[in-house]
Amino acid sequence: MQVPEIFWTFATIGLGPFVGSFIGLLTLRLPAERPWAASRSACDGCGRKLGPLDLVPIASFVALRGRCRSCGATIPRRYLLLELACLGIGAWSALAFAGPIALATAVFGWWLLLLAVIDAEHFWLPDMLTLPLGAVGFAASLLVLHEPVWTPVLGAAIGFGTLWLLAFAYERVRGRQGLGGGDPRLLGAIGAWTGWSALPSVVVWAGLAGISVALAQLILRRQVATDTRLPFGTFLAIGAWLTWLLGPLHGLFG
Repeated sequence: MQVPEIFWTFATIGLGPFVGSFIGLLTLRLPAERPWAASRSACDGCGRKLGPLDLVPIASFVALRGRCRSCGATIPRRYLLLELACLGIGAWSALAFAGPIALATAVFGWWLLLLAVIDAEHFWLPDMLTLPLGAVGFAASLLVLHEPVWTPVLGAAIGFGTLWLLAFAYERVRGRQGLGGGDPRLLGAIGAWTGWSALPSVVVWAGLAGISVALAQLILRRQVATDTRLPFGTFLAIGAWLTWLLGPLHGLFG
């Protein structure tokens, strides 16, 4: 039985705020090594277990004015911001694509957002997030995009191998790490989604995003800090999202 088109549209948009709430939880608990899978959400101020009315994305935050109903503690604004961001990603995906591809696009965007936030705040790309992203990309390539099996395999291999070799060469020449260990695995996971031919566009977009941030920091600080670290995984996530939506750069200008 064919799934109605409207189902995919509502699922893609409607799931966004709930995914955003979950992402907000993960961005706080994973870096702090706190349990997240089996434990119920609770107020960090008074420890009260949150009920269903406290957990309605966006609406609960607005109704409670960003505070716990019991103790008045401030609810982290990241929850609202990430819920709105995931709603936007879902809506963008539904406008750009139709059917199951729209939902797959939203899943890709939500996952990239999670990784981008964690890397931006902690310079960390956990394997428990990057490796499953590649596995889901492999499945989406075969089942949703109907690509031949070698497309995600080659994309993952080239994505990982290119950055791994670059990081290895840099460390041998300079005697210190230039890339985090999670960056090659993230680009490999992205390659499983986009295929190898789109990887140059991902890297170009990532480089442009990184340069923009570096220039902004230079302008604001009015000095160059040679030891400033930049979260390359965040920029790779931006590059992957733009490439997925817009297609490879050679297709835009060809």
